[in-house]
Amino acid sequence: MADTLPAAFAEIVDDFTALAQKDRLELLLEFSRELPALPERYAGDHDAMEAVTECQSPVFVRVETGATLADEAKVYFDAPAEAPTTRGFASILATGLAGLSGQEILDVPNDVPQRLGLSEAVSPLRLRGMAGMLARIKRQVKEGTPA
Repeated sequence: MADTLPAAFAEIVDDFTALAQKDRLELLLEFSRELPALPERYAGDHDAMEAVTECQSPVFVRVETGATLADEAKVYFDAPAEAPTTRGFASILATGLAGLSGQEILDVPNDVPQRLGLSEAVSPLRLRGMAGMLARIKRQVKEGTPA
């Protein structure tokens, strides 16, 4: 597995680590407000998505893959507005993974949550939730869930 981050993820990590600890939480809240809306086909249909049980809040993820790992994979999240930390993590992943192929998603280092420099600002349980989101995304990519 590669240790380098895709450009969008590297930029996000740089944005977080350039800030003081207290400002990192504000950036996380900004991300929470920018989580892309679900496509209509998934809105209100959690049965078509996978629950991320590692998260303290109800979060659902769905990955649509192409025919091969070289094709773009699309990642969708549903996270409640009243769970801004979880929603922020989902938004970071959605932004960082946008436009990547299945293989590029599989190559994203598993320690992305730790690279954000939030370990002093949020609980290890919350960081584990983000790691759980990434693990489920990677598993869905491997299993292939064509649109």
